[in-house]
Amino acid sequence: MTHRFDPTALREYDVRGIVGRTLGPADAVALGRGFATRVRRAGGTRVATGYDGRVSSPELEAALVEGLTAGGVDVVRIGLGPTPMLYYAEATLEVDAGVQVTGSHNPAEYNGFKMVLGHRPFYGADIQNLAALAEAGDWEEGAGEVSTTDVFENYVQRLFAGYAGGSYRIGWDPGNGAAGPVIERLVQLLPGEHHVIHARVDGTFPNHHPDPTVEANLADLKRLVAEKRLDFGLAFDGDGDRIGAIDGEGRVIWGDQLLSILAEPVLKVRPGATIIADVKASGMLFDRIAALGGKPDMWKTGHSLIKTRMRETDAPLAGEMSGHIFFAQGWYGFDDAQFAAVRLIGAVHQSGRSLTELRGSMPVLFTTPEMRFQVDEARKFAVVDEVLERLTAEGADLNAIDGARVTTPDGWWLLRASNTQDVLVARAEAKDQPGLDRLMTAIDDQLARSGLVRGEQVAH
Repeated sequence: MTHRFDPTALREYDVRGIVGRTLGPADAVALGRGFATRVRRAGGTRVATGYDGRVSSPELEAALVEGLTAGGVDVVRIGLGPTPMLYYAEATLEVDAGVQVTGSHNPAEYNGFKMVLGHRPFYGADIQNLAALAEAGDWEEGAGEVSTTDVFENYVQRLFAGYAGGSYRIGWDPGNGAAGPVIERLVQLLPGEHHVIHARVDGTFPNHHPDPTVEANLADLKRLVAEKRLDFGLAFDGDGDRIGAIDGEGRVIWGDQLLSILAEPVLKVRPGATIIADVKASGMLFDRIAALGGKPDMWKTGHSLIKTRMRETDAPLAGEMSGHIFFAQGWYGFDDAQFAAVRLIGAVHQSGRSLTELRGSMPVLFTTPEMRFQVDEARKFAVVDEVLERLTAEGADLNAIDGARVTTPDGWWLLRASNTQDVLVARAEAKDQPGLDRLMTAIDDQLARSGLVRGEQVAH
C-alpha cells in the first residue's frame, strides 16, 4: 500500500490543505502510518492526539488514529482543545510524540496536522520524509492500542500557576476557536472582572475569521472593551497558539510590542538572557531588550525555527510578529497564547502601570503592516537571492538571516519569501512618513529590478 500527498499540503511547519480538495481522511491515515513509523524508528511507542474545533477535525482525527495504530504505536487521545494543550500533553504525559489536527488560523475549509516528536518540532525535511515514506509504502506494521486521557483541567491549572498577580477588567475573544472552553475555565480562576465573547467552539467561525493579527478581526473585542470600559482585551487564533491584544483605548498591541512588555519581568529573573524575535519585528523591540540588559537575537520567521533556536541559545522567551509567543521560563518552550495571556497580565501588574500607559509610552513609529503579495512559487526564493546579491554589491547595511532586512538612516525594510505560501512578504518601519515613503520606494525599486511589481495583497 502506498499513498501520494498533494504537494501543496506539505508545508514547512505542518501539513495543511483544503478538505475535500487537497486533504482528506486518506491523507490522515497515511500521515498516521508515516508518523508512527518515524516514532518507532526513533525508539518510541506512544503518541498523543488532539483536534481543534473545525467541522472536519473529528473525522480527520479518527483517520489519523487509524493510521497510527496500524503503524504499531499506542495512541492517547486528549480530544478537543487548542494546539498548546496537545503540546502540553506531549510534554507531561508518558508519550513520545504528539499530533494535533488543526487548520490553525486558516479559513473554515482548511485543516491540517501539527506534529512534535521527542519534545521537538517536526518540520521541514521531516514532513517531506513522511511523503517519501508514503510513496514508497515504507511503513512499520502493527496493532497499537487506543486510550483516552482528559488533560483539560490539569492544563488550565498549569496555566493558572503562571499567574503573577494583578486584578483587571479584561475582555477575551477566542473567536469561536478551540481555545474557547479553556478561556472560560481560566477566567473562573483569575481575579478581576472578565467578559468572554465568541467562546462557543464553532468550526464555521460565524462571528469573524479567527486570526487576531488582522485588525479587522478585533472589531468585536474593541467594541466590548469600549462599551464596558475594560482595562484591555485579549484575542486568540483558531487553535490558540497565537495571541492578539488591544489596550483600554482600543489600540492594537502587536506581537513585537507584546514581547517588549513581556521581556522585562523575564530579564529580572534571568539577567543577560537571550530573547529572540523574528526578522519582521520592530527595531524598537531589539533596542528595548538591549536596554533591559538582555541579548536581542533576530531570527528566522516560523514557529518551528524559533523553538529550535530557543534550545540552541537557552532563551527563556521568544516571539514573532504573528503573535506566537514562546516561554521556556516557567513553561515548556512552545508557543501558547493562553499562557502568554496569563504572563501578560502579570507583566502589566509588575510594571506598576496600566497596559494603556505601557502602549502609550512606546516610540511612535511609522510602519507598514505585513504586506504579502503573490509571486510564482518557482520564482519567490530566486527574487530574494537577486535582491541580496545586488544589496551586497552595493554595500548595504544588510541582515540576510531570513530574506533581506536592510537598515538605512530612515529605518529598515524587509523582503523575504514565505515558507508556507507562494508569496513575498515585505515590511518597513521608519521614524516619519517621508522616511517610510523612501523605504517603500527602495522595496519597489528592488522588485522592479527583478521584473516584479508589488501587487495586490493576499491573505495569510
